Order: sequence, then structure tokens, then C-alpha cells
Amino acid sequence: MTIRVLLVDDDALVRSGLRLMLRSAPDIEVVGEAADGAAAITAAAELVPDVVLMDIRMPGTDGVTATAAITAATAARVVALTTFDADELVREAINAGAVGYLVKDTPPAEIINAVRAVASGLGVLSPAVTRPLLDLARDAAAAGRSHAGLEVLSERERAVAVAVADGATNAEIARQLYVSGATVKATVSRILAKLGLDNRVQIAVVVRDSRPR
Repeated sequence: MTIRVLLVDDDALVRSGLRLMLRSAPDIEVVGEAADGAAAITAAAELVPDVVLMDIRMPGTDGVTATAAITAATAARVVALTTFDADELVREAINAGAVGYLVKDTPPAEIINAVRAVASGLGVLSPAVTRPLLDLARDAAAAGRSHAGLEVLSERERAVAVAVADGATNAEIARQLYVSGATVKATVSRILAKLGLDNRVQIAVVVRDSRPR
């Protein structure tokens, strides 16, 4: 199966480098490019990529906003790609629905492998962002001990929480539950509020902690 990839970056040289890198892989096809978040949203709808490599910091519509829109409306799996490894950017990208986060100096072979992994349903993270996410997981574990747990959620909210823990995008959850992407987004917000959490990573940790061992 050929993996269809959309490249999103406001720097044409970066897009060119990524395009050349990915074209060296026989199972990957670059189906389009976009220079800003608004163009990325349109391109994702028209080109139906499997994976979107998304720059987070762009003028106009930024990558976080575009990621949220794309994951709510399509089955594309977004990998946030940036020169920064700030904790807040990690949180924002994951909350927006990204299933991977790579810094731009990641070696070419690792980026290619990351695209393959994400296309197969896995998540990917640069080592630079592993520590902040471990911190998030510890926070979530503490939160899970301090509140009532998943029993405070409605049946639909529990179903959405489990899907989030399984790595599903908002669009995938919408299809599974026969609801709209907007409904899924609103449900995730209610889950965060009820459980006293901040992001999707923490939802995943709480769900895993609640499962029988």
C-alpha cells in the first residue's frame, strides 16, 4: 500500500527537503503541499492523505488550528513537525489531535519510519518531547487517583475516552460512534472537565489505569 503524505510548512526549502527525502521511499507518495494552515485544511479535504506532516508555527492559520480541523473532518493522521520542543507546543499539538511529534532535525530515515508507523496506526515522538509527556503522564496518574474515575462519565463519554486512549482521531471516533466531528470535540471537552484533566494524553493514561490488569 502506498502511503499518501501531505506536507505543510511555510518554508518552501523545508518542504522541498521533506519531499526529496520521502520520495526516496518506494511506499510513500507526496500528494500535495501547503504553505499555511488554511491551505492545509483545504488540501487535506481534497487530496485525502493518509499522513500530514504539519509545521506547528506558521503565520496566519497555525499548525495547531489546522491539526484540529483536519483530525475532526478527515481520517488523516497528523504528525506535528517543528524546530521547537517546548512543553506547551507538545500539549497543544496532542490536544488538537496529532498522533506524533517530531523535531525538524530528526534524521531522514527516522522521519520515513515515523510516517510508516503513523500510517499503520501507531504514534511517534521525538526523544526531545518524551520527558514532557512523561510529566503529563505522571500528572494524569495523580489526577486519576484524586477523582472518581470513569464512572463519572456517561456511556458515550466513556466510549469516546476509550477511543482516545486507543489513539483514534476525532474523525475516526465520529465514524465509530455515528456522530459528527463537532460532537466528538465537545465530548472530549466534557471528559476533560469532568475528570479534571488538561489534555488527551491524560485521558489515555486514566483509561489505561482503569482497565483490569
